[in-house]
Amino acid sequence: MVNKDEILLVIGGSDAGISAALKAKELKPNLKVQVLLADEFPNLSICGLPYAVSGEVENWHSLAHRSLKELEDTGIEFHMNTVVKKIQSREHFVVARLNDDTIQKYYYDKLIVATGAVPKLDSLAGLNLKRIEQKNSRIHVLHTMDDYFAIENELTSNSIKNIAIVGAGYIGIEMAEALQRRQLNVTIFQRGSEVLSTVDPDLGKIIHKKLVSNGIKVLTDLTVSEIKENKTTVDIIGTDMRENNNVFSFDLALIVIGVKPNTDILVEAGAKTGVNGAIKVDNYMQTTLPDIWAAGDLVETKHLLLDWTYLPLGTTSHKQGRIAGFNVAGVPRSYKGSIGTQVLKVYDLVVARTGLLEKEAMNVGFTPLTVTTDVDDHKAYFPGSNRIKIKLTGDENTGKLLGAQLVGKYGSEVAKRNDIFATAIYNDMTVSNINDLDLSYSPPVGSPWDAIQLAAQNWEKNAFKK
Repeated sequence: MVNKDEILLVIGGSDAGISAALKAKELKPNLKVQVLLADEFPNLSICGLPYAVSGEVENWHSLAHRSLKELEDTGIEFHMNTVVKKIQSREHFVVARLNDDTIQKYYYDKLIVATGAVPKLDSLAGLNLKRIEQKNSRIHVLHTMDDYFAIENELTSNSIKNIAIVGAGYIGIEMAEALQRRQLNVTIFQRGSEVLSTVDPDLGKIIHKKLVSNGIKVLTDLTVSEIKENKTTVDIIGTDMRENNNVFSFDLALIVIGVKPNTDILVEAGAKTGVNGAIKVDNYMQTTLPDIWAAGDLVETKHLLLDWTYLPLGTTSHKQGRIAGFNVAGVPRSYKGSIGTQVLKVYDLVVARTGLLEKEAMNVGFTPLTVTTDVDDHKAYFPGSNRIKIKLTGDENTGKLLGAQLVGKYGSEVAKRNDIFATAIYNDMTVSNINDLDLSYSPPVGSPWDAIQLAAQNWEKNAFKK
């Protein structure tokens, strides 16, 4: 029986924190659940911010997964603008600074930390979050609602025309499209040989061409080492492959070169860390500290093909938060693991991946074979068919499916076909097992052998030649 006064304290009100709080409260209605937020925007889709910038989402309030009233109606208490500064794990309380700078203690029986990640800026000389957060700065990141408001203020209040985006990952590419849709001149800087390094360079090249065809300038093989803010401009200083220094001037710069786990309060409390400095958790999302769980972008992630890794993704955060909620409520539930399933829409293209790239598979001891297949998304005799490029990676010795990458037109069910591969990898299937799946077929939407099965058959054919 739950003691009426038992308190679950959750630090963080985004994906993992809210998922944990909701599940724990659902399973133990008498549990007192308090969520401490550093801002006043619980349960907003930060992943949707580029679409608010572009105007495709007309009102940023629509990004809320649930309204504050809906959340509070569950019985959860929300404490806004409350920044936790310290965890006293032995005494079971945290110390927080409130909006009026007063200090307050919050006691707990069980604690879930879901503080997420923070933008990675270490490689840029003289740049840090405090400097970026200064009022009227022309250098920005995009990680919180305050970041979004700052960018919007710049775009609407000043004569911004030329924008630099440092980093060509998912957020960088989404923001390039969003800003170009607002008739702004956008230049992307990428350290590697091609944009979107989470897929193979030949697929990245397709995305590169799509960006350029829509008026976005893309500079690859250029390492940005410093960003200088002047009175009215921002200078991007980078080194190319020939070790030449280059200086480019813009009205505004957006830095999206990745994130790192936001672990300070847990590390100071004595929690152990692992990959990339992320917090170590077990399969039940419990940290090495008593009565403290953690979930989301601050923790190590169990990977079904890589053991433990750091994989900051919204889908992963939701799942891990839910698992933490089960366990603090006394219902044992383990986190089964991730395989890095991701998808990105770029104008009228969709690019997706799951599992391992060939180089990743080789690094962990597989003997990978990757085969590329170009196949119609439905029967070509029915109008409107488009080609999907599918790259399958399997192990030559066992036939085990290790990874998939897909690029195709928006509307060609690229993401859902990627999800079938993700399900197959999760269930330890071979490439040939894909052909045994009973998939839906009608000429306007598919073929008797679906596109993914034709790709699997092509992989088998190439494997037999070895």
